[in-house]
Amino acid sequence: MQRKFMAWGAILAMLSVMIGAFGAHMLKTVLSGDDLAVYETGVHYHMVHAIGLLVIAVLIGQWGESARLRWAGWLLIAGIVLFSGSLYVLSISGISILGAITPLGGVCFIAGWVSLAWEALSRKS
Repeated sequence: MQRKFMAWGAILAMLSVMIGAFGAHMLKTVLSGDDLAVYETGVHYHMVHAIGLLVIAVLIGQWGESARLRWAGWLLIAGIVLFSGSLYVLSISGISILGAITPLGGVCFIAGWVSLAWEALSRKS
């Protein structure tokens, strides 16, 4: 799982940079200021949680694999897809119903961080 999370973390971080560059160079003149801010929020959370996934991969290498670390990793991935993905599509398409998906991604982010904290606090050393 360590290699998978490390690879996914790197791929998702790379995609965050690419998506951010696309927004900065291609969408800046197309989207309204509010829509661009929504898009940039998606990019920000995308990158933060991709880095979080890399941290989880490192921790699996140090602490060993556990169910809580696996859950934390998969929840961060789900959060990126649901939270950031919905913000990207919402800002570009204007389909407002997608705003209902965004909080589900936020819940995934929160649950992932809780799972990581729980693992850290459960460790003996």
